[in-house]
Amino acid sequence: MPDVTKTATAVDQAVAAPAAGVSAPVEKPEKARSLWGDAWADLRRNPYFIVSSVLIALLLIISAVPSLFTSASPTTGDLVHHFLSKPELGSIGSPEWLGYDQQGRSVYARLIYGTRASIIVGVAVTAIVTLVGGIMGMISGYFGGWVDAVLSRLTDVFFGIPFLLGAMVVLQSFVERTVWVVVFALAFLGWTQITRVMRGAVITIKQADYVHAAKALGAGTSRILFRHILPNAMAPVIVVATIALGGYISAEATLSFLGLGLAAPTVSWGVDISAGVAQIRVAPHVLLWPSIMLSLTVLAFIMLGEAVRNALDPKLR
Repeated sequence: MPDVTKTATAVDQAVAAPAAGVSAPVEKPEKARSLWGDAWADLRRNPYFIVSSVLIALLLIISAVPSLFTSASPTTGDLVHHFLSKPELGSIGSPEWLGYDQQGRSVYARLIYGTRASIIVGVAVTAIVTLVGGIMGMISGYFGGWVDAVLSRLTDVFFGIPFLLGAMVVLQSFVERTVWVVVFALAFLGWTQITRVMRGAVITIKQADYVHAAKALGAGTSRILFRHILPNAMAPVIVVATIALGGYISAEATLSFLGLGLAAPTVSWGVDISAGVAQIRVAPHVLLWPSIMLSLTVLAFIMLGEAVRNALDPKLR
């Protein structure tokens, strides 16, 4: 009597086997994604990242080509016909759309052209402090010893100086306060936070097995720093720098509002906010619109930084 179990097994194998001449589809193994690949996948699904990116892209376009958005001059005024004229909200994009200031200048035109100064200050200061602070933090954290002691104490000295107060003192030493003078003043005192973040990241990463393996294989110091440590230490630095960018824009507006930052004829939101305080009762729109634009810009960069932080931090996944 034939074995029923063996017969059934043979039938199942024959059914499961592919027909002659027909190759079975081979599933490709899913490619492992890196930290940056996982972060980009998370960011594309994050509504805060999408909204902030669109707003920041629009601000960059406005600052690069302001003439695309208005044909009015931000510095030419008409005291006869437009002195403190109220906004005409129905005339979208026209010079009178957001009204005129105390010198007869279009508030909308100054809003558009003021974007350039804020974006230049924010991006330039962030780039400088990230470069300087990143290099100092990487050197301090990797070499340790007396190098770490000296750089850490230097960082503590600058970190103990109040940021805005120190920037005021630095700016007072310049007769003409242009955009690049303000960039220098803010960058001179703003590198300390990046240094501390980079130093902590490097101290943690240099203990990893792949760093010890690179040393055992005879890799030089520069190769270890820039090929193994720096790419893995950049995530927290990028998060801090993105969030700080909005803070630098706010600091520039604060200094300009106090009369210690940018000054006329430079077009700046801080300058317009300072000038609008005197007309807040009779023409609140002169103060309102640059304040809203400044708040939206700072909020956009903070939202972008928070989205990047959530995507790069494994604990928040």
